[in-house]
Amino acid sequence: MKKTAIFIFILQLSSLSIFAQNLVLREKINQIIKSKNSTVGVGIMNFEDGDTLMFNGKGHFPMQSVYKFHLALAVLNQVDTGELTLNQNIFVNKSDLIPNLYSPLREKYPEGNVNLPLSEIIKYTVSQSDNVGCDLLFKLIGGPEKANKFIHNLGVKDVAILDPEVRIQNNWNLQYKNYSTPFAAVQLLRKFYKQQILSKISQNFLYKIMIETTTGPNKIRGLLPNEAIVAHKTGFSGKNKEGLTGGTNDIGIVTLPNGKQFAIAIFVSNSMEDEVTNDKMIAEIALVAWNYYLGK
Repeated sequence: MKKTAIFIFILQLSSLSIFAQNLVLREKINQIIKSKNSTVGVGIMNFEDGDTLMFNGKGHFPMQSVYKFHLALAVLNQVDTGELTLNQNIFVNKSDLIPNLYSPLREKYPEGNVNLPLSEIIKYTVSQSDNVGCDLLFKLIGGPEKANKFIHNLGVKDVAILDPEVRIQNNWNLQYKNYSTPFAAVQLLRKFYKQQILSKISQNFLYKIMIETTTGPNKIRGLLPNEAIVAHKTGFSGKNKEGLTGGTNDIGIVTLPNGKQFAIAIFVSNSMEDEVTNDKMIAEIALVAWNYYLGK
């Protein structure tokens, strides 16, 4: 057999092996979600070889606070272009501290009328999923449409960022108009990781505060070993009066002990399960992905 033919044969065997492994991973994920009264979307992408697995990968899922990652990218791009600086002060009026929004920032500065560095507002918005901080950032860059256009211009099209938190939190149905597909989420995470969006300084800043995320400890992080490094952004709608969870999500970059990384996006929508069950489902999917790539 000629060397070229042998090489092609080896490549074919390798492709078959990867396909078989993907089937095993897909079946494990299917076992986790099949009995749940919810709609689940999953995107997993290995940064090393681009190996990608999708469940409902083109489905539109409400992002909730996941879109604060997208917003942070848009804000930090303006830092990179010189329109903003991380240490510039942003004046926070007391009227900005809307009472019904979740906001650790408001709890720390209840009277408002304070100058805060942009870096602090971004940290509150991403690491603690602060809704007041989020809407301050939208206001700073010119509204949600600016963030939406920025993400689309990156080539990530299956995303819609249309409304600030104050509107979404007061209108249940609006969350469904502010969506992402699982594929678009991991696509964006990969561009971020490959430094195709931000400068190295801005990338490191955002990556660090994503690692410091305090929300959703039982989601992607939930069942992973303590040594796992997870840079992620969560989202959660809560339940409506019928007991329906519109969206509970987590997207992020996971680093294995060998230093290799993969992106994962898990969206759970229209779920009649309780919060513990939804979080456990996300955690179990993340764990099987961890074991799969660790085995490879």
